[in-house]
Amino acid sequence: MSVRGTNRLMAPLRRRLRVLFTRGVVRLIDPGTLMQSLQVEGLAGELMSGVEHFEAYGLTAHPHPGAEALLAALGGDRSHTVAVTVADRRYRLTNLAPGEVALYDDRGNKVHLMRDKVKVTAVDHLEATAPTTLITSEVTIDGNLKVKGDITDRYATTGTTLNHVREVYNGHDHDENDGGSTSSPNQSM
Repeated sequence: MSVRGTNRLMAPLRRRLRVLFTRGVVRLIDPGTLMQSLQVEGLAGELMSGVEHFEAYGLTAHPHPGAEALLAALGGDRSHTVAVTVADRRYRLTNLAPGEVALYDDRGNKVHLMRDKVKVTAVDHLEATAPTTLITSEVTIDGNLKVKGDITDRYATTGTTLNHVREVYNGHDHDENDGGSTSSPNQSM
């Protein structure tokens, strides 16, 4: 077979390889489908709808329009394009140390797995729910701590909580005041 004949045979394969992977910009998101569905603007303004967004197991996100996608045309067929990943440079955390990992959003909330600690940053509030022990080391809080349940520490005896201590303190009397009579303390918790 001549070179010209070989080129003619290979031309469709070359075209498919050229369009196998491309970049795109996310325009619309349908987060309600089992495999998140995107509308993506690809090469030269090509608008592709129903592009499945493959996400890693256990992780999901609802990207903003304008996020960027790496697109793969399965089998080189542009009508069967999937989003391999979606990223958004507008919100990406930068300057992590080697080996560090972070989850983040567009508002500044983040869970940063650092080399020596885990740093959780919550813009509005942090809520944690667990049926058993959640934290087994020191916690530093810069700000107020609001607890919906009761508080028990390691020195508490069975059934003794911060609320119980408060009730006992607020109800106690002072025998030494007013010439031996009892009186309630001036302060309450």
